Amino acid sequence: MSHHHPPPADRLSRPEQKARTRQALLDAALALMEHRGLGSIGLREVTRAAGVTPTAFYRHFPDVDNLGVALVDECLGSLRGTIRAVRDGVSPSDEVINRSIGVLARRVRENREHFRFVARERHGGVPAVRAAIAEQLDLFAAELATDLAGDKLVGGPRFDRWIATDLRMISSLMVNHMVWTAAALLDAPPDAPGAQARVIDTAGRQLRLILLGARCWTDGD
Repeated sequence: MSHHHPPPADRLSRPEQKARTRQALLDAALALMEHRGLGSIGLREVTRAAGVTPTAFYRHFPDVDNLGVALVDECLGSLRGTIRAVRDGVSPSDEVINRSIGVLARRVRENREHFRFVARERHGGVPAVRAAIAEQLDLFAAELATDLAGDKLVGGPRFDRWIATDLRMISSLMVNHMVWTAAALLDAPPDAPGAQARVIDTAGRQLRLILLGARCWTDGD
């Protein structure tokens, strides 16, 4: 069986070298933050772990805080696009729920360090990173509200009849539920499939309950 290895750095184009260095810095920062917050690591510590010079760091990020913002975008930005693709087109509400939770569970399983970083920094971390996380979650909610208004959930509430403020309220509730589910998946031992499955099952049941309650919502009275 043949094995494919990435080409050596001296055979990469300049953009490829820059991309590799940038990713090395992001990966090094994540590794350093396994049990620490972003505010406790220094620039030289990151560059030493990545095997690059401080000068190389400044070609990609003005400071460590900006690197943290990039980590947020790498984690939540890509997740946002993937989960929104699940809602593309008209589908039964149960199918959308199951597929969305499945995407989230797979991402958390494959990128535990990323999600631990976001969970840690969301409330008590660096201000710029907290703001980046809040912005991404706000975009999640705005996109979900738009999709709900498009009445894409077969068998779900008639969200196309809801006013904008109520749509934003329920979309924010569902995004907060996603954050809770990600935290619960992180807390479940990765080598205990039963624990992970229970989190996924509970998350699906809770989302169905939210949609059931939404059927009875009128105009916010």
